[in-house]
Amino acid sequence: MILSCLHDVRLILVTSSSLAFFCAGMAKASPTLPTHGAWSRPAEFPAVDVPSHLNPYPDKPRLTFSSSGTFKVTVFSDLHYGENPWDDWGPQQDANSTRLMRSVLAAEKPDYVVLNGDLITGENTFQENSTTLIDRIVVPLNEAKIPFSSTQGNHDNQRNITHLEEIQREQLDSYLSYTRTAPPGIGGEGGEGTYWVPVYEKAIDLTPALILWFFDSRGGWSPGPTSAPLPDWVDATVAEWIKHETAVMEAGWDSVEKRERGALAFVHIPPHAIESVQKTLNTTVNPGLNADTLAQGSTQATADPSSAGNDQPFWDALNANIKNLHAVISGHDHGNEWCAREPSKDVIFCFDKHSGYGGYSSPGWGYGVRNIVFTSADPASGLETWILLEGGQTRARVTLDENYDR
Repeated sequence: MILSCLHDVRLILVTSSSLAFFCAGMAKASPTLPTHGAWSRPAEFPAVDVPSHLNPYPDKPRLTFSSSGTFKVTVFSDLHYGENPWDDWGPQQDANSTRLMRSVLAAEKPDYVVLNGDLITGENTFQENSTTLIDRIVVPLNEAKIPFSSTQGNHDNQRNITHLEEIQREQLDSYLSYTRTAPPGIGGEGGEGTYWVPVYEKAIDLTPALILWFFDSRGGWSPGPTSAPLPDWVDATVAEWIKHETAVMEAGWDSVEKRERGALAFVHIPPHAIESVQKTLNTTVNPGLNADTLAQGSTQATADPSSAGNDQPFWDALNANIKNLHAVISGHDHGNEWCAREPSKDVIFCFDKHSGYGGYSSPGWGYGVRNIVFTSADPASGLETWILLEGGQTRARVTLDENYDR
């Protein structure tokens, strides 16, 4: 027996001789992570052997759908911790954001949390304490014992902070973090946060039912005294990485168990293709706040007109290679919270909800999260999604399925 502990949970693996047909050198899959509210319940199941490349978290519990067959993701976006640390206003906004996180997590009890970029306002921070803001952001997640991942945004790359430093600090702060860095040579300068996370229907399944993809759209400024603007798009090297990863997944997992897998993608800055979608919105089909006009700097590869189209390799590879992609989810534009179908790729795109009290806002916008619920592990099933405000009000509820926005 192999014994693994997480907080007050004992997770036991029992080697199964029935899986001996797998090749030598393959790594043991990690134990399951109990859903919220089941942390004191021991779990016992056979170990599952998978190729090591397809088991990126050998020392972490497996993520699984709940016992009711659902998987709920709550997305916090644009938290913007660390604004104006030199006066009373800034720290109070951080306290307000922490209050929001605690109240939402207690009420919603998600299976997973995504922090979708601009965790901090890096241009307001100091080199000696920038990463300590990450310590404060993860406290409510650690308290609630909910696993999570993050992307980074343009405000997370600044003179005194980088995406890589935030990721490394997050990994130190929380065993519950599933955030990883991209392989060497992937992501470009300032774009280390590209990776994927597998979610299984059941702990004993041979292959996952869902892949959560996370892409680093970079932007912001390079670190140090010679700080300069960074590209504001997912680097073209990620396109080849997507092709490689999906090919490895198909070759490895499909040889073990033929099944369809769903996918959901997160990237902080929206792809440039979304700019034209805004002009076609219908408030009945595409409900939700639509207060930010998408223009220069609001989508990828638009901060500098000469960079137009540089996010296209990523956008093409994402949609050509990732099967059963339910939606692409972005933040960045605080005044938008709608979903719509992007016609050139026939893919659904959704904005997050501005969660943090830091960052720009306007009266009436409110603060909250986007909830996403997989009602089934079957990728043919639609997703339920809606905006939840801090006070408990909901809006912009839609079902993302084959028929949505056609």
